[in-house]
Amino acid sequence: MLVALIAVVWLLRGSGHPEQVPPVRIALLDGGTLDLGQPDGRVRLVNFWSTSCGPCIRGMPGLADTHRRYAGRGFEVVAVAMSYDAPVQVQAFAQRERLPFRVGFDPVAEADHGFGGIRATPTSFLVDRDGRIVKRIIGNPDHRQLDALIDTLLAPRS
Repeated sequence: MLVALIAVVWLLRGSGHPEQVPPVRIALLDGGTLDLGQPDGRVRLVNFWSTSCGPCIRGMPGLADTHRRYAGRGFEVVAVAMSYDAPVQVQAFAQRERLPFRVGFDPVAEADHGFGGIRATPTSFLVDRDGRIVKRIIGNPDHRQLDALIDTLLAPRS
């Protein structure tokens, strides 16, 4: 099983993008910060999005459902607004939609650059418990495939 997981990780990582989450800090809506480069044992979906991106907005309910389903098992979604998004708009959207996950800003595009350059939104990175990037997803995820990967990553280690 472990060999198969390693093979999947190797095949799915995107060229030009890091294999490990870069040491970048995200300013969160709640006033705190999150250092994405410090693994804390959680599986994460880091979603780069924008309030001006139709597919991003349409994809948020699915991300919220995924977050709610897996949060009790050590999974979280972290939504990172692009540098060109006005913080006021990001906050208004997050409040209006009652997003259940952490939402942050990338005001100087540090995270954007750290993740190899975000060329399109939404772009998401599925990260394992140790901070390794397992999959890069451009566009909204296929939630059946995403759920299967999350289940695998959350399975107890042997």
